[in-house]
Amino acid sequence: MDTDAHQYNKVIIIGAGFGGIALAKALHKKPYEVLLLDKNNYHTFQPLLYQVATGGLEPDSIAYPVRRILRGFKNVHFQMAEVLTIELDNQIVNTTVGTFNYDFLVIATGSTNNFFNFNPVSDFLLPLKSMANALNIRSFIMQNFEQIIAADDSDEQTELMNIAIIGGGPAGIEMAGALAEMKHYVLPKDFPQIDFNNMTISLFEAAPKLLSNMSNAASKNALKYLQKLGIDVKLDSRVKDYDSHTVLLEDGSKFQTNTVIWTAGVKANLINGIPNDVLLAGRIAVNEFNQVKGFDNIFAIGDVAACTDKENPKGLPMLAPVAMQQADLLSKNLIRLAKDKALKPFKYVDKGVMATVGRNKAVVDLPKWKFSGPFAWFIWMFVHIMSLVGFRNKVVTLVGWITSYFSYDRPLGLIIRPYQRKKSD
Repeated sequence: MDTDAHQYNKVIIIGAGFGGIALAKALHKKPYEVLLLDKNNYHTFQPLLYQVATGGLEPDSIAYPVRRILRGFKNVHFQMAEVLTIELDNQIVNTTVGTFNYDFLVIATGSTNNFFNFNPVSDFLLPLKSMANALNIRSFIMQNFEQIIAADDSDEQTELMNIAIIGGGPAGIEMAGALAEMKHYVLPKDFPQIDFNNMTISLFEAAPKLLSNMSNAASKNALKYLQKLGIDVKLDSRVKDYDSHTVLLEDGSKFQTNTVIWTAGVKANLINGIPNDVLLAGRIAVNEFNQVKGFDNIFAIGDVAACTDKENPKGLPMLAPVAMQQADLLSKNLIRLAKDKALKPFKYVDKGVMATVGRNKAVVDLPKWKFSGPFAWFIWMFVHIMSLVGFRNKVVTLVGWITSYFSYDRPLGLIIRPYQRKKSD
């Protein structure tokens, strides 16, 4: 530690996502007293939530206790608490366990579900944004198949068996691919009484292509892979309404199901106390140093922050690499502040994006190279394994995937926590 620097200014980080964790780790042994706040006591590797939802992985494979991540970090502390409000002028954070003062505040609260005009029926939808969401989806689907066996009415059986996915981004196509593999290789073994030829998995995307943020080649290959798996992909298909029984499209067509998985959008997870005049397209506007507009000692990183450039006038994409790169630079800039040095501007380095569509099928867009197929799938698997927190999580996930690869099977899990949505009127 640099003993010439100003010692022990207090930094509060709100959010233990990719950005918050990366920043807390980077400030270890630095001249700051750091407090990390989050309503959960674990960090979730969100890109693999769909694997938990479809039984490919158990929750502890993609979640890791925050306190264990920070174990031995003498100047970095964690408090499990939900932030209620922030008082920017008074430099106070109010939480469910008390009030905390700060010298520097970093907002890294990530994103939450954006239901757009579906808010009135959001209770009928199954979002995929948290560990609780993933377990709810798993329980709900398995409960449905248990009910199908006892159901006498064919319409009821259809409604229980069919699954709709709204949103053709990475989360949507990955979920669709995993569900298709369940339909073909897993569920028939567990439910031999059910004819799964009658099961339809439909994916609805309002845009004319899947994976709108990826290349046309990636979009076309993803569509080909999904169709090969038997997914009914509906492009240019905007969902108009859902009543917990029937999906209604703008063109008047309908799809009968009681299982609608929502992956159609996210929005910044804002905190009470953030003034409207610092927002840009629903995110917190920050300058090139990730400082919030009008404040020298408040920063925002990751999904919640609108850090703009020429290619992204409304803010950089909501991706984990953005948050982690911002955290890396911010840790260095906080050290520069402690030494009264000028801050360095943030410049995002796009290292590429990828998505998987089941076993041996993935699409990868790198800055200078785009490819798909089995090699892309192995690259996807390697990157995700290495990105998991904790050696045990890496090993358990790898062993689970290798077993599933050769057995075409997955441990769907027990219905330990039955999940019931609110019923329609």
